[in-house]
Amino acid sequence: MNNFSLYALTVLIWGTTWYAITFQLGSVHPILSVSYRFMVAAAALFFYVVVMRKKSLPRFSAKQHGMLAILGFYLFGLNYVLFYFGTQYLTSGLVAIVFSMMTLMNIVNQKLFFDQKVRPAVAAGSLIGLCGITMVFWPEFSHTHLGDYATLGFALCLLATYCASIGNMVSLKNSRSDIPVLEGNTYGMAYGAVFSFLLAILVGAPITFEFTTPYIASMLYLSIFGSAIAFGCYLTLMKNIGADKAAYATVLFPIVALIISTLFEGYVWTPLSICGVIISVIGNVIAMQFKRPSIKRSASLP
Repeated sequence: MNNFSLYALTVLIWGTTWYAITFQLGSVHPILSVSYRFMVAAAALFFYVVVMRKKSLPRFSAKQHGMLAILGFYLFGLNYVLFYFGTQYLTSGLVAIVFSMMTLMNIVNQKLFFDQKVRPAVAAGSLIGLCGITMVFWPEFSHTHLGDYATLGFALCLLATYCASIGNMVSLKNSRSDIPVLEGNTYGMAYGAVFSFLLAILVGAPITFEFTTPYIASMLYLSIFGSAIAFGCYLTLMKNIGADKAAYATVLFPIVALIISTLFEGYVWTPLSICGVIISVIGNVIAMQFKRPSIKRSASLP
């Protein structure tokens, strides 16, 4: 699959997960919903690798398992736990704006962890895209008063975004250690599911499950498409073109989320939001047309 296909699938799938997550925030504790999501995602990847492709999972060293556990902790565990809680206090538009900041975080973290040169075109394209997304959601943003709960929601989502960026850096490190994306994700998602389940027990969350069609259907969609497939596309794309450019998907998929909101939640388009979409596309073109520099193999992570 070429980079354009990987990019398009990532944007389209993750753009629809915003709506699907709303069906997960009900009677089941959010931490448990995260755990269930990645239990199913890990099982789906295991089935695909072992049964459909008739391959055995590679034997990773203890050090590699440690890195996969860190990947699971940041990218398939803590990141989503924080986001599930944060979305209880912020509107979807504000959450999308916060998560779009991962483009800049990845640029900074690649410089910090891999000493990768910050390319002006990529940084400029990301900033232009963020400006476009801000224009799209500006009416929602301008009418929000940052009281105690909204401030808490913003802080949780910002921290969740940085955790996702750290997870991106761990994935890059793993790819440089010859850990294949598909098999690495299988273990990483399993570790993330275990972490979330243990955290749910630690906070005293009741072990429950919602046997309703909306909850089960949204969980399956988030697990198989939003996690197993989309993360495979995204992390492969990140390996191919770099974390800075790959993260630009987080700037574009809020536009897909906005279209879903138009169809199912009655969102009304404005001239400002239309201009914002156009500016985001322009930023995307600027960011994606430059080749990335190679990442040094001597890079280290904490």
